Amino acid sequence: MWVFYNGEIILQDKVSISPFDRGFQFSDGVYEVIKYYPKKFFELEAHIARLKNSLNSLEIPIPSLDNIKQILEELITRNDLENSPANVYIQISRGYQFPRRHNFSPDAKPTFFITVEKFLSREKEKTNGVKVGLEEDIRWHRCDIKSTSLIPNVLSKHRAEENGLSEMIWHRQGNITEGTHSNICFIKKNQLFTPPLSNFILPGITRKVVLTLCSQFDIPVNETEININELKEFDEAMILGTVTEITPVINFEGSDTNLTKPGPICKLLQREYKKLCYE
Repeated sequence: MWVFYNGEIILQDKVSISPFDRGFQFSDGVYEVIKYYPKKFFELEAHIARLKNSLNSLEIPIPSLDNIKQILEELITRNDLENSPANVYIQISRGYQFPRRHNFSPDAKPTFFITVEKFLSREKEKTNGVKVGLEEDIRWHRCDIKSTSLIPNVLSKHRAEENGLSEMIWHRQGNITEGTHSNICFIKKNQLFTPPLSNFILPGITRKVVLTLCSQFDIPVNETEININELKEFDEAMILGTVTEITPVINFEGSDTNLTKPGPICKLLQREYKKLCYE
């Protein structure tokens, strides 16, 4: 596999990252996942803007991104993925620092790494819907930063899969925030409800696209707190993400809901979203 590493496109086995890289020792870095649909990188500018915001929030110098589209195009070509949906993974850490110290050196040079891989179809989940669980959100208070520090996400997602669930949805004192790798929204009486953006929620790119689609199709949007005790009030639920796209939720484990199958608004949004991806 061909990857991008610190200014070069090289073979995967040629990459060598120091154990003193702060990304390895402290998870001191950020990342983005971008979807490639032949022949476009979906919402590329929005993803790069969020990447820059994450870097600024962690005070990591922003490497030159002027030719990022050309880099991604070359990676897609070299890995023979021009005609396949693919995921692009971008990671930038603060870089090498020795000796190991919690405080970071302003002279550290960021480590810049990109990979691409074929996207495995999730059509069955998008068509039939998925089951999810609920857990208390115990993450730090800057979840709006797309940091590589993802241990809570990793453990929650693992528990979800151990229990036959596709995702774990978090809540703080009963108010829903988001999933381990997705935002969430609900439908009630033909209106969309979703938790408002805050430092506890990642500003999802798919979430943004869905809210724009709602505006175009005159679906009222309510960005408001949603308590886990209100789940029975909703007619539809969806998880949203670059990899998840728009996936209907048909069951919250351990909670009483009226969800049984994907609903009409979810299907409408899926159809229009797909048009945007492949137009």
